[in-house]
Amino acid sequence: MQESLHRPLVLASTSVYRKELLGRLHLLFEAVPPGVDETPFPNETPAELAARLALAKARAVSDLRPDCVVIGSDQVADLHGIALGKPGNFERAQAQLQQMRGQTVVFQTAMAVVCAQTGYCAQALVLVHVRYRCFSDAEIDHYLRREQPFDCAGSSKSEGLGIAMMESIGNDDPTALIGLPLIRLCAMLRGAGIAVMGTL
Repeated sequence: MQESLHRPLVLASTSVYRKELLGRLHLLFEAVPPGVDETPFPNETPAELAARLALAKARAVSDLRPDCVVIGSDQVADLHGIALGKPGNFERAQAQLQQMRGQTVVFQTAMAVVCAQTGYCAQALVLVHVRYRCFSDAEIDHYLRREQPFDCAGSSKSEGLGIAMMESIGNDDPTALIGLPLIRLCAMLRGAGIAVMGTL
């Protein structure tokens, strides 16, 4: 990986999926747990929740590392205005997927890139519309036992067997559904002075 030509880069996340995605850019970066409470506020929409948490994660780590460019991100699955977060276990994942079958779910992925020393702050919200098949309870059971997607918003992993549960995916960035929209992120990093392609 090449080193950033400017400030150190930090990913405010413990997500293995986001680490893998950011690694595709061949930039040196450090992953730091943000330690942010992800409990939704009363009457908070899925988009508001995702945006608030992405910024809170970035700012929490930026407070510790003010000289760094910090990336925060959060994804919420939006089922007709109902926020579906990470299920955490088999039973909650099963209930989520039963709600999602035959429906269109909007995956709201928010990002924030901040640098305390320079005052840079950029935010983005990238939407992915996923139409799910009318899959059976037996298919849900098979999928959950094979993939165990309990750390994924909406219990859905398009990069694995979960793709077989979908009818269509509508978006402008194939990495957005996995949790870190790289096309939009590259533009935000360039704005922060990170030379993604080796030069600005």
